[in-house]
Amino acid sequence: MPRIWSGSLTFSLVTIPVTLEAATRSHKVAFRQVHTEDGGRVRYRKTCELDERVLEQEDITRAYEAPDGTLVEVTDDELDAMPLPTVKTIEVSGFVELEKVPPEQFDTPYFLAPASPAANKPYVLMRDALAQAGKAAVGKLALHGSERLALVRALDEVLVLQMLHWNDELRADAGAAPQEGVEISEEELRGAMELVASMSGAHVEDYHDDYGAAVESLITARAEGEEPPEAESAAERGGKTVDLMEALSASVDRARTSRASGSSDASGKETRDADVTHLHEHRAKRNAAKKGTGGPAKRTAKKESSSAASDSTGESGGRSRAKKAEPKKTAKKTARSKQKAAGSASRRRTG
Repeated sequence: MPRIWSGSLTFSLVTIPVTLEAATRSHKVAFRQVHTEDGGRVRYRKTCELDERVLEQEDITRAYEAPDGTLVEVTDDELDAMPLPTVKTIEVSGFVELEKVPPEQFDTPYFLAPASPAANKPYVLMRDALAQAGKAAVGKLALHGSERLALVRALDEVLVLQMLHWNDELRADAGAAPQEGVEISEEELRGAMELVASMSGAHVEDYHDDYGAAVESLITARAEGEEPPEAESAAERGGKTVDLMEALSASVDRARTSRASGSSDASGKETRDADVTHLHEHRAKRNAAKKGTGGPAKRTAKKESSSAASDSTGESGGRSRAKKAEPKKTAKKTARSKQKAAGSASRRRTG
């Protein structure tokens, strides 16, 4: 890695020769500006306003413009020779707990590396001491023409120098919060907590730059004379849900379904179902308690008891119906007998 800065890291009487190296790199796709008509590259050249000459970097220096327009030239050698210890030294002035530093105060991270084999032992000593104490060292250094506040913390086998914003560089959060009072019900908060639980277990290192990959695919398609892939429409991505509880419930259901089916997360790794309860299950239990139904067990017991009663009375009921039917048959036979007797008497008289 290219060295950005070299000097010493000191705390008390311990001095560690170190170099500063970049801890991050950009994977952005670099574009060039070109002329629309002929594709010619557009360049930005530094020119002098007085003689309109195009200047090289070695022809340029820095100067401060005073309020009256006077230019005060300052060279790099003069900046390096300033009587400040932070020009070539990161002087540790104290130690803090890392979690007590506001996240918005963090800036660019850098790796600190030992500048020579002789620096290895004090380097490892400070690294292990910070790791076991769970603290970070606070110091200052001059870099890129300004003095910076920084933390030095242990990360696995290396020391990381984390640049910090000065306190007066942090903006107040006034105006960022909602200006009107907002009331959140317990059910809404419970739904949001369920959503957080159902989507927990994510790892930052599993996420990837899909936009960068899409840009590369677009460039490849255009270079090969093919049509670029079409973006999903708003309808395909899903419509906007206005009701907050409906959105929370749908989100929890989708997260549970995704994990239960073993689908992939942002990293392509298989995910598992979270141990959460649906919003509609909460509503069902609450409604059941209000109505006093006693739940499915009581309803089943009631159904079984009525069925058993029906089975136990079926046989006797059949006998009762049979007994009631017998008098009807006897009455019909008596009526037919009387009719026959009357018919016979009538024929005898006629004869």
